[in-house]
Amino acid sequence: MRPYGWLAQTMKIPPTLENDIQEFVDHMRVERGFSENTSSAYLRDLMQYAAWLGGDGVLTTRAITPHHVLRYAHELRSAHYNPATKGKIYAPPSVARKLAAIRSWHRFLAREKEYSDPSAKMEAAKLPRRLPRVLGKDQVRALLASPKSDSPEGVRDKAILELLYSSGLRASELCELREGAVDMKSGFVRCVGKGDKERMVPVGETARAAIENYLSFSRPKLLENRGLNSKSRKGRLPTVIFLGDKGQPLSRATLYQMVRFHADRAALPDWVTPHTLRHSFATHLLQNGADLRAIQEMLGHVDIATTQIYTHVETQHLRKSYQKAHPRA
Repeated sequence: MRPYGWLAQTMKIPPTLENDIQEFVDHMRVERGFSENTSSAYLRDLMQYAAWLGGDGVLTTRAITPHHVLRYAHELRSAHYNPATKGKIYAPPSVARKLAAIRSWHRFLAREKEYSDPSAKMEAAKLPRRLPRVLGKDQVRALLASPKSDSPEGVRDKAILELLYSSGLRASELCELREGAVDMKSGFVRCVGKGDKERMVPVGETARAAIENYLSFSRPKLLENRGLNSKSRKGRLPTVIFLGDKGQPLSRATLYQMVRFHADRAALPDWVTPHTLRHSFATHLLQNGADLRAIQEMLGHVDIATTQIYTHVETQHLRKSYQKAHPRA
């Protein structure tokens, strides 16, 4: 069976369309350096599209017309489309991602197989610019103070939260950190970001102390849980730094739940996620005079324009302070 073939069978996708999708996803992963997460998202979006096409009687990519593409885009935007989602309504960013995947796929096929691109007339989805939500410094302190140091899980959670805020890592970057990635002497963490690009990011003294405590006290105990909970877990030990409660590599879903748990304990808003700490890291650096180019490098942004959104967050903060304090605001 082809990779992800189970998905094609579940969604009843014509084999020819499945093959063209797999060829495109392999190209994006190998030639363009797409991460596994991005590749998987493109794959799901295109499989969904192919299932819709198959239901409309389209069995090959050459049979796809501009009418098909535009009608699918319209149905996504108007929430009429229901591919095994039981009436799910997609948020505008999700619709934009799905349409971007479709355009990229058709452009690839038009170039590789020399046929007319049916998505050429489909306009890219335009999303309103939304500023990232950030925590105030007191809110960050409350979040970092939530984990208790009387259990291996609490020590681990403390190290994770400190590292997220100290270095602005993405959730996937933190989960994939390998042993030795944090250099305690130099005070840097080596992580692999989007496009498999490696970068070095500073780690604060408080975060380093929390990580050292986790590595010496908590991680060995979590590895013991690995052996106690399942015989199948014995054998090769995980090489990632952070582990789940049963000694398995920490997943992004578990990380999200952990951050939400401590955010609730600290009485913080329900929009707080691991990425919120990344936004807060960048915004607080900017507020304290850090250079925008340095923040770009630490975040791993390819384009400085991506980092500049934090200047808008800071401007908004100044405007609120002005309106609150100035007698003639």
